[in-house]
Amino acid sequence: MSNVAFGLPVGRGLLYLIVAGAAWGTAGAAASLVYRASDMGAVTLSFWRCAVGLVLLLAGRLLRRGARRPAVPETLGRRAVKAVTTGLGLAVFQTAYFAAVEATGLAVATVVTLGAGPVLIALGARLALGERLGRGGAAAVAGALAGLAVLTLGGSGASVRPAGVLLALASAAGYCAMTLLTRWWGRDGGTDNSGTTVWAFAVTSVCLLPFALSDGLVPHTADPVRVLWLLAYIAAVPTALAYALYFAGAAVVRSATVSVIMLLEPVSAAVLAVALLGEHLTAPTIAGTLLMLCSVGGLAVAEARAAREVAPLPA
Repeated sequence: MSNVAFGLPVGRGLLYLIVAGAAWGTAGAAASLVYRASDMGAVTLSFWRCAVGLVLLLAGRLLRRGARRPAVPETLGRRAVKAVTTGLGLAVFQTAYFAAVEATGLAVATVVTLGAGPVLIALGARLALGERLGRGGAAAVAGALAGLAVLTLGGSGASVRPAGVLLALASAAGYCAMTLLTRWWGRDGGTDNSGTTVWAFAVTSVCLLPFALSDGLVPHTADPVRVLWLLAYIAAVPTALAYALYFAGAAVVRSATVSVIMLLEPVSAAVLAVALLGEHLTAPTIAGTLLMLCSVGGLAVAEARAAREVAPLPA
């Protein structure tokens, strides 16, 4: 089974999502280093991440002018609706999450946002797209959520604040909308994922600019070169590259599978926290990581098998 527009096989879509999830997890470690080296706030960092990522995506699109275009050209109105809705979903996803972290702490914000995401997406995909999880898929989602809870909350002594939980749920809703819409538009094949990604980032950057201006666009730092290198990395790898791969993969892979695979983000973040930031490797870290990796692997195998079963026989 492959994307009608680009001939993207589901197997390659799964690989794109795995790389995107792992890349997203490196953003947290890089952001921590930015915070240590400057007084940059979370909203300002999010703005620069999207704005510079937009420039990189535009450059990549210009270099790929000869790439295959959608089989069914999209109207200007359709492209505008996709850009605005996806961009707003991305803005809510990122900004509400950062606000939740500030309100209730990293652990609770992460487990509520990333834990509610697969549940909302599974329900939305069933109601709006007719996608069934099946018993194996439901077990994999449950295992992934259990692993996320163990990985994030194990031994943290985190405190739960209602305002932070509501913000985290709003973030999960933005992520859900972004994922379901991408899958919906990808099912008919007449979609330009590269163009959607570029315009979504343009909308998100515009939405974040007023908040970044009030926060202060230029941070104070004693090591500007280091901060610039870190910002360049955040914009290039966990933003421009990861989101381009995410939108391409999410168009051809079932929505619930997408949401679970993207839980690789806290796994890679935990690995980097141990390797680069000096955090200790604990039993909850190991147990949660293994649970989530097993769930992601199981869903990826099931997705690939389902794609082979529905693929048309060769003539």
